[in-house]
Amino acid sequence: MPAIQEISEQLIRTNISRAVCDVFKTMLNRDESGVTMHEGVAASWPPLPPDGEAIPQVVGTVGFIGDANGLIYLYLPETFAQLVTCHLLGMDARELEEAGDEVINDAIGELTNMTVGSFKSGLSDAGFPCKLTIPSILRGSNFCIEPISNVQRYIYSFESSGHRIVADILMKAGD
Repeated sequence: MPAIQEISEQLIRTNISRAVCDVFKTMLNRDESGVTMHEGVAASWPPLPPDGEAIPQVVGTVGFIGDANGLIYLYLPETFAQLVTCHLLGMDARELEEAGDEVINDAIGELTNMTVGSFKSGLSDAGFPCKLTIPSILRGSNFCIEPISNVQRYIYSFESSGHRIVADILMKAGD
């Protein structure tokens, strides 16, 4: 089984950028400039506004196992997760409120699954075949994910319609 050292940061960056941009553009009907990647986000993570008050987040996560092993956490501010869900399901805010958080969880779980599936396809095409795990959702406003030892972490920030999307990638650093 190939070790993480064989998977370059460039390959990871290229695949997550393509995956996030393609999925959000397609699912949210954005044009080519609708989703942009920002470099150098790690210093400003976790997502806290200037006044220090934590922003409620809906975080989808999907893992991948095989010749590459890891997890991707896709962070969306709760307000953006609500807008995304309304758009994906053709709902208005009142309908979404009546439907509850489970609908948001399902929509963000599926959006994360599509994004990580696209990322995984890029790894597979590069010679690192792997399979996806089931999606899960984490919600909150004052938490951080801390990797264990032997894990490489990559954090990338994107913007769509003024909203920040963060992809936090944890990859196993060996067999």
